[in-house]
This record gives sequence, structure tokens and C-alpha cells, in this order.
Amino acid sequence: MGSRIEKIEFVFPEGEVTNQYLEDRFKKWKSSKVFKKTGIRSRHVVSENETALDLAIKAGNRILEDFNKDDIDFLVYCTQSPEYYLPSGACILQDKLGLKDSIGAFDFNLGCSGFVYGLAMIKGLISAGVARNVLFITAETYSKYINENDLANRTIFGDAATATIISQSDKEHLLEFSLGTDGSGADNLIVKNGGTRNRYNPELIAEDDGQGSFRSDNDIYMNGPEIFNFTISHVPVTFKNTLSINNLDINDIDYFVFHQANKYMLNYLKDLCDIPKEKFFLSMEETGNTVSSTIPIALKKLLDSGEIVKGNKVLLLGFGVGYSWGGTVIEI
Repeated sequence: MGSRIEKIEFVFPEGEVTNQYLEDRFKKWKSSKVFKKTGIRSRHVVSENETALDLAIKAGNRILEDFNKDDIDFLVYCTQSPEYYLPSGACILQDKLGLKDSIGAFDFNLGCSGFVYGLAMIKGLISAGVARNVLFITAETYSKYINENDLANRTIFGDAATATIISQSDKEHLLEFSLGTDGSGADNLIVKNGGTRNRYNPELIAEDDGQGSFRSDNDIYMNGPEIFNFTISHVPVTFKNTLSINNLDINDIDYFVFHQANKYMLNYLKDLCDIPKEKFFLSMEETGNTVSSTIPIALKKLLDSGEIVKGNKVLLLGFGVGYSWGGTVIEI
């Protein structure tokens, strides 16, 4: 008994933040400089009253337009932008999407490694006979956590949601996984306030980080240099491990899809891993870094364009907040 990805869809909110808007808002920054460094020209953002769950519902409805929802027997939801502390967003999604009540459903909290981790869990559910058709939704609205005067993070992150259906198959299309975790880096990408350890503090005043970006502990904080150091030390190792555990070498892979963090970082990783440019996905110009949604968005784009086709092997690698990372190979 195996499993395979049957279908992927994605949605973006209507709101948009362009580089030109950021240049007008932060006079010393040039839109061309932002694009050269990040590879991003614009990013989608939710409105004040729009949430990740709203995007998740739209993505779910889109993928179920031509898939019998009664065949879904498990729902998995990945987000770090929960609607509520409780109940689980997956339970709300089950109702909003009109899925039967005889299904399992749960949330899990991971960022840029979330899609790979989700595939690993879903492979287990299907292998164990717990589920036959799993609806896997990722949705993130980091814009809710970014201070409006934090230029650094506003240039990078965008909001989005994706929906993927993974089904039982006679052949295994989700191959072996290489996963990793290092919580010692937790403070390098964090929203310190708002949970039960430190409550949201409306009296905090955002402070200048010394480079023209303002934030407080109520907002997302990212230590860019430390995140970069983590990435270049762990991703190449995970890349090699993912190939090794699948008894493959780089020439056996038809396409490589890494988490779409930013252009500079991805090009650096491409060169470190000796990946041919023509086999390496790089596309975040109109979306930005959409966290757990970047890999499924990339896969959908590649499938729609015909750049990957049935029988191709694609290496996926996600990495980021946690620290958390994971790699696998899928067969289309």
C-alpha cells in the first residue's frame, strides 16, 4: 500500500504590498534593491478582518470542486496563524467544507518545513490503513505578526493557503523522509508575546532595530544572519541525506523544489548543493515567502506548466522556524 499526491490548489488574498509601495513608505529603500536581494516584487496580504482560516476554507472549497468530498476520510491542517487557541482549526474546517463527520482531523504548528512534515504524517496514516484520501491544507498569514514599520520582514513574507489531496495508491509515490529539529534556535524566528508564556502587551512601543525597521515583542522577530547560518549548515546535509536514504543520486532527480525563502538564499543553496539551474525551482516574484505554502504552490505551478510530468522524481526540502527541516522525494 502506497500513497500519492492527486491534486493541488492554492489561493491568495486580494490585498497586495508592492515594492513600489514599500519604497514610497520607507523613503531610503529602493524597490529595485528589494527585488535584487529577495527576488520579490509584490506579496499578497490579508485584510484586517481576514484570517488564515478564511484562506484555508477557500483553498479547500477550490480543490473539492471536482473531487467527491465524501471520499475524504482525514483532514490535516498546518498553520502558525490559528483562528483560536481552541478549538482546533481542522475541526472548524471540517464543518465549513461540508465534510462528513466520520473523519479524523487535526492541526499541527510548523512553518517552512510544514508541507514536508505533513506529507510524512499523511504517508503514515495511509500506510497504517487509517485513511485512504487525506485533505491537507496549509494556510499562513504572517502579515498579522509583522509591525507595519518593520521593513525587513515586510519585504519577505506573503499570505496564502494551499490544499492538497493525498490518496492511497498501489505504488508508493512518497518516498523516504529525512527530518530534523533543533529548538536551540527558537529565539531567532519568534513572536514572543501573545501565547500563554507572555501575553500580548498593547502598551509596548516598537523600537528601531538599528537598521530602520521597528518592532516590539508583540511582533515577529527574525535574526536574519542566524537564520542564514542555520540554513547553509543544515540544508546541504539534509539534501545529501534525502538522496542517500532513497538510494538516489542527483542525476536521478528531475526537479528540485526547496522552500521559497528568498532569491539570494536559494541561489546560495543551489550552488552549495551543485544543483543544475534548469532543474531548480525559483519563483516568488509575485507571492513572497508564503511559509508552509511555498512548496505546494511551486509543485502546482510546475505541474500546470508541464515542467514536471507523470513519472518524474522531485526532491522537496523545507527549512526554517523552529528550527525545523525536512526533505523527501516524491514521484509524480
